[in-house]
Amino acid sequence: MTIVDRWILPDGIEEILPPEAGRIEHLRREILDEFKLWGYELVIPPMAEFLESLLTGVGHDLDLLTFKLTDQLSGRTMGLSADNTQQVARMDAHSIQQEGTARYCYCSPVLHTKPASLHSGRSPIQIGAELYGFRGLNSDVEIVNLMLTVLSRLGVKNITLDLGHVSIYRAVADSIGLPDQLELQLYDLLRRKALPELDEFLTAQVAHYPELNRIAALAPLSGNRTVLAKAEELFADLGDAVTNALNRLNTIADSVAENFPEVNLHFDLSELKDYNYHTGLVFSAFVPGLGQALAKGGRYDATGEVFGRARPATGFSTDLKALAKLTQLNGHSDTTVFAPASTPMAVMAAQRAKGIPVVQGLSGDDTASSLGCNHQLVEQGGQWQVVALEN
Repeated sequence: MTIVDRWILPDGIEEILPPEAGRIEHLRREILDEFKLWGYELVIPPMAEFLESLLTGVGHDLDLLTFKLTDQLSGRTMGLSADNTQQVARMDAHSIQQEGTARYCYCSPVLHTKPASLHSGRSPIQIGAELYGFRGLNSDVEIVNLMLTVLSRLGVKNITLDLGHVSIYRAVADSIGLPDQLELQLYDLLRRKALPELDEFLTAQVAHYPELNRIAALAPLSGNRTVLAKAEELFADLGDAVTNALNRLNTIADSVAENFPEVNLHFDLSELKDYNYHTGLVFSAFVPGLGQALAKGGRYDATGEVFGRARPATGFSTDLKALAKLTQLNGHSDTTVFAPASTPMAVMAAQRAKGIPVVQGLSGDDTASSLGCNHQLVEQGGQWQVVALEN
């Protein structure tokens, strides 16, 4: 083993160094403070659980992203957390058991066996909010507005909000009557947006299942709010499921337009999220220059069923690392003061009591520049003053 082999990190696993680590911690505090203002209580999911708890009911994709290991105490298989949503569902159903509406938030590192998308790493720091116990439209409106409030608070600009609703696909798919295996294949093609493969699938199967033409009509329903009216026209015969979904999307869009008029609205009615547990609204926030969703979420009413308590739930999450990279140009420029070695402790303590960081030089080699300070304590006429340093 060479020296390089001892310090090289696995692909997609990053260490976080100054000043990025400080920026990420600043973002964590800002976001958790915003969550608290909305009534969300902090939970800390465990980094590992038995595999049955971690993966039951969440679909094949999350299974593939999850590292597995053997518990040396019980001999059972455990998994390292790749997504906190299932863990919060277990906590709500079993550990907390609160009746009525409950709001949770979390911030935890997760680990993936492979990158979840082309531009992502394998060790995100996932931060998010979950609202349990209310099935009504107001909960979806709240969670979308909370996500946009957080991004706005951090100075994120040029946001495009992508909205969809999986009930529309479900209603269309149920009307076709495909066998389970073919329906799974269709779901996968739509989820991956594999349009050439989808065309081949439809061509091969439409003679046996003529209603597949509805999928051909659904797949391109992406764009501005006119697609909602188009969907209502195309699928009016499918009943309340489609009508209610379209009404929800319209109401959420109205709320976003009123509270965040600068946000661009986009609708994708064939959008199907990665982990297969969504049951209603799905949404993602995109910004220019980032090749993946900055934040995403949706409704997942059935997730807690495997834990004996199927509670309505909606939520969203984002990756602090991605946020830090995006917001670094908008980063805060807090005062950091350099104190020469001769500075009295009481002088430094007075500045620190004001919340101002003070870094004391320990030798003549230490300077404000070498210690990353932008101000300095200077003694003038027997008084210590904080003086800004020129860049």
